[in-house]
Amino acid sequence: MRTLAGGKARNLADLTAAGFPVPRWAVLGTAAFEEAVTAAGLSISEAPLTLAERLREAAFAEAALSECSLTAETREAIAAALDYVGAGTVAVRSSGRQEDGVRDSFAGLFDTFLNVAGLDATEDAVRRCWASAFSQRATQYRHMRGLDFRDVALAVIIQRSLKPLSSGVMFTADPLTGSPDRVVINGVLGLGEGLVSGSVDSDSVTIDKNSGATVEETVTTKEQMVASDAGSGIRTVAVPPARQQESSISPSLRATLFDLGTRMEQHFGAPQDVEWACDETSTWILQSRPVTTPDREIADTAEHLGEEVALDELRIWDNSNIIENFAGVTSPLTFTTARRLYGDVYRAYARSLKVPPAQLEQMESWLPVMLGQFNGHVYYNLVHWYRMVGIAPGYPLNRRVLEVALGVSEPLDRKTAKGLHPFVFSSPIHKVISRVRTTMTYARSIWTIDALVAAFDESFVELIERHGLMDVSAMDGPSAYRMFRQIHDEVADLWGPMMVLDAILLTLVGSLAVLTKALLRDAPEWVQFAIVNPEPDVISVEPAKALVDIAAFAREHPDLDEFIGSVEPAIAYAALAERAAGTGSPIWQELHRKIDAYIDRFGYRCLDELKLEAPDLRQDPAGIFHMLRMASAEQREQTGDSAEEYLDTHLGGRRRRVFDALRRKIQRAATHREHLRFCRTQGFGILKSLAAVMGRDLEQRGTIGSRTDIFQLRIDELFDVYEGAMSVADAQATIRRRKLLHDSYSQLAAPARFTTMGSRYSSQEMTAAGWHVSEDSGHAPAGTVLTGTPSSPGVVTGRAVVVEKPQDFSSGILVAYRTDPGWVAALPFASALLIERASPLTHVAIIARELGVPTVVQIDGLTSAVRTGMTISVDGARGRVVVLEEPAS
Repeated sequence: MRTLAGGKARNLADLTAAGFPVPRWAVLGTAAFEEAVTAAGLSISEAPLTLAERLREAAFAEAALSECSLTAETREAIAAALDYVGAGTVAVRSSGRQEDGVRDSFAGLFDTFLNVAGLDATEDAVRRCWASAFSQRATQYRHMRGLDFRDVALAVIIQRSLKPLSSGVMFTADPLTGSPDRVVINGVLGLGEGLVSGSVDSDSVTIDKNSGATVEETVTTKEQMVASDAGSGIRTVAVPPARQQESSISPSLRATLFDLGTRMEQHFGAPQDVEWACDETSTWILQSRPVTTPDREIADTAEHLGEEVALDELRIWDNSNIIENFAGVTSPLTFTTARRLYGDVYRAYARSLKVPPAQLEQMESWLPVMLGQFNGHVYYNLVHWYRMVGIAPGYPLNRRVLEVALGVSEPLDRKTAKGLHPFVFSSPIHKVISRVRTTMTYARSIWTIDALVAAFDESFVELIERHGLMDVSAMDGPSAYRMFRQIHDEVADLWGPMMVLDAILLTLVGSLAVLTKALLRDAPEWVQFAIVNPEPDVISVEPAKALVDIAAFAREHPDLDEFIGSVEPAIAYAALAERAAGTGSPIWQELHRKIDAYIDRFGYRCLDELKLEAPDLRQDPAGIFHMLRMASAEQREQTGDSAEEYLDTHLGGRRRRVFDALRRKIQRAATHREHLRFCRTQGFGILKSLAAVMGRDLEQRGTIGSRTDIFQLRIDELFDVYEGAMSVADAQATIRRRKLLHDSYSQLAAPARFTTMGSRYSSQEMTAAGWHVSEDSGHAPAGTVLTGTPSSPGVVTGRAVVVEKPQDFSSGILVAYRTDPGWVAALPFASALLIERASPLTHVAIIARELGVPTVVQIDGLTSAVRTGMTISVDGARGRVVVLEEPAS
């Protein structure tokens, strides 16, 4: 039956045979579909194609089927179905062979047509149903789940239309939590299309399956309803005032649905996702499908967002440096927003360097996929970053500096690197003309960088003021959605030209490295990094200094010091505000003022500051109080080494003046870059605030269970929710599945670097690439010597403190797998800093040098070897760490 009639019809046949109330229906079998496919001359490739190739194949098939001629036999079958159903209007629904199964639901992926009247209109609806088997969304779903494209076959159900008083969906297991003990019913007045499309807010009832009692209920205010109209399909009509507070799920209806749902679950032996409708005569079941089981869903649909390439194409995925911004499991909304922004920003960057339109078009094959996400972790698609560096002049030098800046452990071999071009030209003369234009534009940017940054600052401030983005808390959801889309586009255009600063730094730092090698052959490695630090007044240091000042002020007053040391950080801000207002004490008011000033100026700078799901200090000021608890840093034994002293000793005269001139240019550019990073943080903070408003809005509508669920949607899915292209049921199912995936991702150890061939990322391939379940390993014994890259000089012996978050640190030698800019506030309290995954040119390493904190980075196996409580010795100039004593048992 399923082979000929498809999954949906099979389920309807079971329901009908078991005596459940199903509106009269008939099915046009898959044979008619297969005849139409053959008559249209369509063939589905047996070869393993990329998604892009599948989409092109499917688009042709979709267009052909939507206009195909029906055979006389098919037309007679449709006419017979209409006679059997015996209704003036019908619903025409898909019933795919792969649809509504335990493993694959295809929910909402095929088209349904309601209130279809007459033979001609029904025939057209059948064609369009067939065509939807090859829609973009259905093709992407098959590709993601590795389904056989040759098994595409679609039957069509023709079912009597209803004129419902109310309708909706019912889940016999909670769709958000997966709990089998609850039945969740959603409903609207009139036709359920408004619920499915998301255009009408739904009433909701949650019933305890054991007692039958209603445990939760939401009734929306109804300003309009969707009603059936045989002439025009669906229309919107006003709801009379008397019905505006009426629930679409009355007590008697919910009792009927609860009884039907529990009996259907028993009949099928699994939780069911049910569409229902209630008219003046009965409560009807329109369709039912299994609720996909969480364990099977996780096993089958782990999401990997890589790149669609040919089977023999190599890709290198590396998390060096990107881990500073997107550490651990990153939400789908953050990743897809970031990936789109990276592509948009670097597209604008290329335009600013006068790259011709034809070459810009070529870049579209790789700009949107400069990042990848595997098991929730973010990676550089490294091949394309080499291509990006090639846009500006000086590629051979710049790519080597890029590897240092990213902290890449394995440089790309020269032959491969030389073959990576961002674009090609139709002739040598076109290439010369374009490269000369780009080089001249680039050189002008180097000498006018101060003016470029000043112009950017002016435009950025104007953008914030023009849109009123300093506080969006009073904005409604649809307005926040529109603003999110607009700001996203504006920020990309504003930021793109400033990416020339990164290219300039690569060129200047590379040039200084060549000059250092020529003039200072024996210079220690740490000197080469210290001499390119930003200027002393760099803005990135200011949050740390401000926090130290607040801590010092608090310690001068015993009451304040005791308060910070004892109050729970989660409630500390509210408690401080209450004491400042209640006591009228100047010292309490001053502490409150200082913390408010810190939030106003640095509130965007926080842990995981580029993750939309991570609240910043404006949303949750608890992080400030965690930091204020830190103790003063232990005494550091300075080695007497400093970059200035080394240069004074080893370089003088005209050579020193040339060296310093280039060095000052680098320091100025580095200062600008840190300033732009701070602005970037503020830009992400604005997007974060808008996302919070949308989360609140969708929670209030009942679209999502919790406002934080919004982060489980991709950016395109969030847009579809607001545009009505993604149904509430589909959004909730997607969120539930991704929450379960998040939990499974969190159990995995992510490799720092791996390679893939082609675009099929099976679990076997991921395991072979280095993904495995995290396991606790033993620590290193006393006497173990670890080596890394020296980043900031100084010698310290003390207690190691290994932390995943800076707020877990109090004092001692700070040891971390990775850091992000939010860790800067902890640096003044650390006697030394050790980072396993970082380069000397990452943000925290730069600021640690500025603050004089001995630092070693890129220490393989650091957080496996070192445990909190160990006594270790750190030599920042030599990049050496020695385990002196193991932790007490």
